[in-house]
Amino acid sequence: MAYEQIQFDKLGPIGTLTLNNPSRINALSTVMIREMTDALTSVASDESIAVIIVRAAGKHFCAGHDLAEMTGGSVKENKHIFDQCTQMMRLLHQLPQPVIAQVQGIATAAGCQLVAWSDLAVAEEGARFSTPGVHVGLFCTTPGAAISRAIGRKAALEMLLTGRYVSAQEARQLGLINRVVPLVDLEKEVHRLASEITKASRYVLALGKQGFYAQVDQTDEAAFDYATNTIALHLGAEDAQIGIRAFLEKKKPEWVNR
Repeated sequence: MAYEQIQFDKLGPIGTLTLNNPSRINALSTVMIREMTDALTSVASDESIAVIIVRAAGKHFCAGHDLAEMTGGSVKENKHIFDQCTQMMRLLHQLPQPVIAQVQGIATAAGCQLVAWSDLAVAEEGARFSTPGVHVGLFCTTPGAAISRAIGRKAALEMLLTGRYVSAQEARQLGLINRVVPLVDLEKEVHRLASEITKASRYVLALGKQGFYAQVDQTDEAAFDYATNTIALHLGAEDAQIGIRAFLEKKKPEWVNR
Protein backbone atom coordinates (compact mmCIF):
# COMPACT_ATOMS: atom_id res chain seq x y z
CA MET A 1 0.00 0.00 0.00
CA ALA A 2 1.06 3.61 -0.52
CA TYR A 3 1.83 5.26 2.81
CA GLU A 4 0.93 8.81 3.83
CA GLN A 5 2.55 9.12 7.26
CA ILE A 6 5.31 6.54 7.32
CA GLN A 7 8.05 5.41 4.98
CA PHE A 8 9.56 1.96 4.74
CA ASP A 9 12.97 1.28 3.19
CA LYS A 10 15.22 -1.75 2.96
CA LEU A 11 18.99 -1.79 2.60
CA GLY A 12 20.34 -5.32 2.49
CA PRO A 13 19.10 -7.19 5.59
CA ILE A 14 18.13 -3.99 7.46
CA GLY A 15 14.62 -2.57 7.18
CA THR A 16 13.87 1.00 8.28
CA LEU A 17 10.40 2.22 9.25
CA THR A 18 10.29 6.02 9.44
CA LEU A 19 7.54 7.94 11.22
CA ASN A 20 7.03 10.64 8.61
CA ASN A 21 4.70 13.35 9.86
CA PRO A 22 7.08 15.85 11.50
CA SER A 23 4.59 18.72 11.25
CA ARG A 24 2.55 16.86 13.91
CA ILE A 25 5.67 15.75 15.84
CA ASN A 26 5.06 12.29 14.35
CA ALA A 27 1.96 11.81 16.49
CA LEU A 28 0.49 8.31 16.34
CA SER A 29 -2.65 9.15 14.42
CA THR A 30 -5.07 6.42 13.40
CA VAL A 31 -3.62 6.65 9.88
CA MET A 32 -0.05 6.26 11.11
CA ILE A 33 -0.96 3.36 13.39
CA ARG A 34 -2.74 1.58 10.52
CA GLU A 35 0.21 2.12 8.20
CA MET A 36 2.73 0.94 10.80
CA THR A 37 0.65 -2.19 11.41
CA ASP A 38 0.58 -2.92 7.69
CA ALA A 39 4.33 -2.43 7.29
CA LEU A 40 5.23 -4.52 10.34
CA THR A 41 2.88 -7.32 9.27
CA SER A 42 4.62 -7.44 5.89
CA VAL A 43 8.05 -7.44 7.53
CA ALA A 44 7.14 -10.42 9.70
CA SER A 45 7.00 -12.73 6.68
CA ASP A 46 10.01 -11.23 4.85
CA GLU A 47 12.90 -13.59 5.57
CA SER A 48 15.34 -11.29 3.76
CA ILE A 49 15.04 -8.72 6.60
CA ALA A 50 17.07 -9.48 9.73
CA VAL A 51 16.64 -6.28 11.76
CA ILE A 52 14.14 -3.39 11.84
CA ILE A 53 15.02 0.20 12.74
CA VAL A 54 12.15 2.46 13.84
CA ARG A 55 13.13 6.09 13.37
CA ALA A 56 11.42 9.44 12.79
CA ALA A 57 11.68 12.36 10.41
CA GLY A 58 12.29 15.86 11.79
CA LYS A 59 13.58 17.11 15.14
CA HIS A 60 11.56 14.77 17.34
CA PHE A 61 10.80 11.07 17.57
CA CYS A 62 7.12 10.93 18.55
CA ALA A 63 4.70 12.96 20.68
CA GLY A 64 2.35 10.05 21.36
CA HIS A 65 -1.25 9.83 20.24
CA ASP A 66 -2.77 12.60 18.15
CA LEU A 67 -4.91 14.33 20.79
CA ALA A 68 -6.95 16.05 18.07
CA GLU A 69 -8.52 12.62 17.44
CA MET A 70 -9.42 12.18 21.11
CA THR A 71 -12.13 14.74 21.68
CA GLY A 72 -15.85 13.99 21.68
CA GLY A 73 -15.62 10.30 20.84
CA SER A 74 -17.71 7.55 22.41
CA VAL A 75 -16.15 4.94 24.69
CA LYS A 76 -16.37 2.45 21.81
CA GLU A 77 -14.61 4.84 19.43
CA ASN A 78 -11.93 5.68 21.99
CA LYS A 79 -11.30 2.01 22.74
CA HIS A 80 -10.91 1.31 19.03
CA ILE A 81 -8.02 3.80 18.84
CA PHE A 82 -6.22 2.20 21.77
CA ASP A 83 -6.97 -1.33 20.54
CA GLN A 84 -5.38 -0.54 17.18
CA CYS A 85 -2.34 1.01 18.85
CA THR A 86 -1.96 -1.97 21.18
CA GLN A 87 -2.14 -4.35 18.22
CA MET A 88 0.66 -2.39 16.52
CA MET A 89 2.78 -2.35 19.69
CA ARG A 90 2.33 -6.11 20.17
CA LEU A 91 3.68 -6.68 16.68
CA LEU A 92 7.03 -5.26 17.82
CA HIS A 93 7.48 -8.24 20.13
CA GLN A 94 5.82 -10.75 17.82
CA LEU A 95 8.09 -9.95 14.88
CA PRO A 96 10.86 -12.50 14.36
CA GLN A 97 13.25 -9.61 13.66
CA PRO A 98 14.80 -7.54 16.48
CA VAL A 99 13.52 -3.94 16.52
CA ILE A 100 15.78 -0.97 17.33
CA ALA A 101 14.31 2.45 18.15
CA GLN A 102 16.41 5.40 16.95
CA VAL A 103 15.43 8.37 19.11
CA GLN A 104 16.04 12.08 18.71
CA GLY A 105 14.27 14.97 20.41
CA ILE A 106 11.23 14.03 22.47
CA ALA A 107 9.50 10.69 22.89
CA THR A 108 6.38 11.27 24.95
CA ALA A 109 3.33 9.25 26.04
CA ALA A 110 2.71 6.54 23.39
CA GLY A 111 5.94 7.67 21.73
CA CYS A 112 7.76 6.72 24.94
CA GLN A 113 5.78 3.48 24.92
CA LEU A 114 7.08 2.80 21.40
CA VAL A 115 10.65 3.17 22.67
CA ALA A 116 10.00 1.02 25.74
CA TRP A 117 8.39 -1.76 23.69
CA SER A 118 11.12 -1.87 21.04
CA ASP A 119 13.68 -4.60 21.68
CA LEU A 120 16.58 -2.13 21.80
CA ALA A 121 16.85 1.67 21.74
CA VAL A 122 19.58 4.18 20.97
CA ALA A 123 19.08 7.88 21.69
CA GLU A 124 20.96 11.08 21.02
CA GLU A 125 22.28 13.08 23.96
CA GLY A 126 19.52 15.69 23.83
CA ALA A 127 16.64 13.20 23.68
CA ARG A 128 14.00 13.43 26.40
CA PHE A 129 11.31 11.00 27.51
CA SER A 130 8.07 11.57 29.39
CA THR A 131 4.55 10.35 30.07
CA PRO A 132 2.83 13.73 30.52
CA GLY A 133 -0.77 12.54 30.45
CA VAL A 134 -1.40 13.80 33.99
CA HIS A 135 -0.94 17.34 32.69
CA VAL A 136 -3.90 17.00 30.31
CA GLY A 137 -6.13 14.90 32.55
CA LEU A 138 -5.42 11.57 30.83
CA PHE A 139 -3.20 9.21 32.81
CA CYS A 140 -0.75 7.37 30.49
CA THR A 141 -2.07 3.92 31.36
CA THR A 142 -1.10 2.07 28.19
CA PRO A 143 2.40 3.63 27.99
CA GLY A 144 2.75 2.70 31.65
CA ALA A 145 2.25 -0.99 30.89
CA ALA A 146 5.27 -0.95 28.56
CA ILE A 147 7.44 1.42 30.57
CA SER A 148 6.96 -0.41 33.88
CA ARG A 149 8.19 -3.58 32.22
CA ALA A 150 11.26 -1.79 30.91
CA ILE A 151 12.34 0.17 34.00
CA GLY A 152 10.41 -1.23 36.98
CA ARG A 153 7.51 0.00 39.07
CA LYS A 154 8.98 2.82 41.17
CA ALA A 155 10.74 4.59 38.31
CA ALA A 156 7.76 4.12 36.00
CA LEU A 157 5.31 5.46 38.56
CA GLU A 158 7.45 8.54 39.10
CA MET A 159 7.35 9.25 35.37
CA LEU A 160 3.61 8.59 35.21
CA LEU A 161 2.65 10.57 38.32
CA THR A 162 4.81 13.63 37.65
CA GLY A 163 4.89 13.73 33.84
CA ARG A 164 8.42 15.13 34.08
CA TYR A 165 10.97 14.78 31.32
CA VAL A 166 13.71 12.20 31.75
CA SER A 167 17.03 12.93 30.05
CA ALA A 168 18.73 10.47 27.74
CA GLN A 169 21.40 9.74 30.34
CA GLU A 170 18.82 9.06 33.05
CA ALA A 171 16.79 6.93 30.63
CA ARG A 172 19.88 4.83 30.00
CA GLN A 173 20.52 4.43 33.73
CA LEU A 174 16.91 3.34 34.22
CA GLY A 175 17.12 0.79 31.38
CA LEU A 176 14.67 2.51 29.04
CA ILE A 177 17.35 2.80 26.34
CA ASN A 178 20.61 0.98 25.63
CA ARG A 179 22.98 3.67 24.36
CA VAL A 180 23.39 7.45 24.26
CA VAL A 181 25.41 9.10 21.50
CA PRO A 182 25.85 12.59 20.04
CA LEU A 183 23.13 13.51 17.56
CA VAL A 184 25.64 13.56 14.70
CA ASP A 185 26.50 9.91 15.42
CA LEU A 186 22.96 8.61 16.04
CA GLU A 187 22.20 7.08 12.66
CA LYS A 188 25.70 5.63 12.33
CA GLU A 189 25.53 4.03 15.80
CA VAL A 190 22.11 2.50 15.16
CA HIS A 191 23.29 1.00 11.87
CA ARG A 192 26.43 -0.29 13.56
CA LEU A 193 24.29 -2.07 16.15
CA ALA A 194 21.91 -3.38 13.49
CA SER A 195 24.80 -4.64 11.36
CA GLU A 196 26.28 -6.44 14.36
CA ILE A 197 22.99 -8.26 14.89
CA THR A 198 22.71 -9.27 11.22
CA LYS A 199 25.86 -11.39 11.58
CA ALA A 200 23.81 -14.00 13.43
CA SER A 201 21.50 -16.59 11.91
CA ARG A 202 18.07 -15.07 11.30
CA TYR A 203 16.50 -18.32 12.45
CA VAL A 204 18.43 -18.14 15.72
CA LEU A 205 17.53 -14.47 16.22
CA ALA A 206 13.85 -15.26 15.76
CA LEU A 207 13.97 -18.23 18.17
CA GLY A 208 15.93 -16.23 20.71
CA LYS A 209 13.61 -13.22 20.64
CA GLN A 210 10.51 -15.41 20.90
CA GLY A 211 12.03 -17.36 23.77
CA PHE A 212 13.12 -14.26 25.65
CA TYR A 213 9.66 -12.73 25.74
CA ALA A 214 8.02 -16.07 26.52
CA GLN A 215 10.02 -16.49 29.73
CA VAL A 216 10.78 -12.97 30.92
CA ASP A 217 7.60 -12.48 32.97
CA GLN A 218 7.32 -16.04 34.25
CA THR A 219 8.33 -17.19 37.72
CA ASP A 220 11.98 -18.21 38.09
CA GLU A 221 11.13 -21.92 38.09
CA ALA A 222 8.82 -21.70 35.08
CA ALA A 223 11.32 -19.53 33.18
CA PHE A 224 14.16 -22.01 33.67
CA ASP A 225 11.93 -24.94 32.72
CA TYR A 226 10.89 -23.15 29.55
CA ALA A 227 14.45 -22.07 28.73
CA THR A 228 15.86 -25.57 29.33
CA ASN A 229 13.33 -27.22 27.02
CA THR A 230 13.74 -24.52 24.39
CA ILE A 231 17.53 -24.62 24.22
CA ALA A 232 17.51 -28.45 24.10
CA LEU A 233 15.23 -28.30 21.05
CA HIS A 234 17.21 -25.42 19.59
CA LEU A 235 20.41 -27.47 19.74
CA GLY A 236 18.97 -29.68 17.01
CA ALA A 237 18.57 -26.79 14.58
CA GLU A 238 20.87 -26.82 11.54
CA ASP A 239 22.32 -23.40 12.33
CA ALA A 240 23.10 -24.42 15.91
CA GLN A 241 25.12 -27.38 14.65
CA ILE A 242 26.75 -25.29 11.92
CA GLY A 243 27.75 -22.63 14.46
CA ILE A 244 29.17 -25.09 16.96
CA ARG A 245 31.20 -26.92 14.31
CA ALA A 246 32.50 -23.62 12.93
CA PHE A 247 33.57 -22.54 16.41
CA LEU A 248 35.39 -25.81 17.06
CA GLU A 249 37.06 -25.67 13.65
CA LYS A 250 37.85 -21.93 14.01
CA LYS A 251 35.92 -21.09 10.84
CA LYS A 252 33.30 -18.48 9.99
CA PRO A 253 29.83 -20.07 10.03
CA GLU A 254 27.76 -20.13 6.86
CA TRP A 255 24.18 -19.85 8.07
CA VAL A 256 21.30 -21.58 6.30
CA ASN A 257 18.71 -19.79 8.47
CA ARG A 258 16.91 -22.90 9.67
